Amino acid sequence: MAWFREIKEDVAAVMARDPAAHSFWEVLLCYPGLRAVRAHRRAHRAYEKGHILKARLISQRSRNKTGIEIHPGAVIGRGLVIDHGDGVVIGETTIIGDNVTLYQGVTLGGTGKETGKRHPTIGSGVVIGAGAKVLGPITIGDNSKVGAGSVVIKDVPEGCTVVGNPGRVVRRPKPQGIDLDQVNLPDPMLEKMQALYTRLTHLERCLAHRAQELGCTECGGECPVQQDLNMDQQRNTEE
Repeated sequence: MAWFREIKEDVAAVMARDPAAHSFWEVLLCYPGLRAVRAHRRAHRAYEKGHILKARLISQRSRNKTGIEIHPGAVIGRGLVIDHGDGVVIGETTIIGDNVTLYQGVTLGGTGKETGKRHPTIGSGVVIGAGAKVLGPITIGDNSKVGAGSVVIKDVPEGCTVVGNPGRVVRRPKPQGIDLDQVNLPDPMLEKMQALYTRLTHLERCLAHRAQELGCTECGGECPVQQDLNMDQQRNTEE
């Protein structure tokens, strides 16, 4: 039967992506993310038939039980995994592809009171980290990853990693399969700060050497750069 195949697919998706899942029955009975997805499927079918109130009642009951709010108008593909899930919000015109993973606190929302398509389109194989906000009618390309706590308001190309607020694309090579790593993400701001620090240290040493050549006494012998230079010279002498 189709509904039983759907359940098996949903449970299999959770077990493939959550190392804490140990059995079919554990996932089926204990995972709020799975319960929310199952309830959404029922609500969405009612929504498509024009039974809006019935659809909203199903979705709100699910929200009260799971802490996950999915508007019945959202279109969700196969294999969606909502890990932990508390605080997840998915707006009415959201479109989610296959094999997407969402962590707790994720918002797929709008940016105001626009009409028509006002929520994101999430490609297949996308991973969105805890607390991330994806806002507006933008597109997150297939196999992309949104880092935890990011705020994304612009399109993200396929196979990219985006981090920060506002979200910045920091990695472009397309990953192989679904990449669930939420820790080892590049940090372009830290890299730039480290490069700036290295450059500043180099310039200070150059200035100190030049000041020594000119016999500069402006700092009255208290120049910290000159002190560093003297310590370096002392260490070199000892060696």
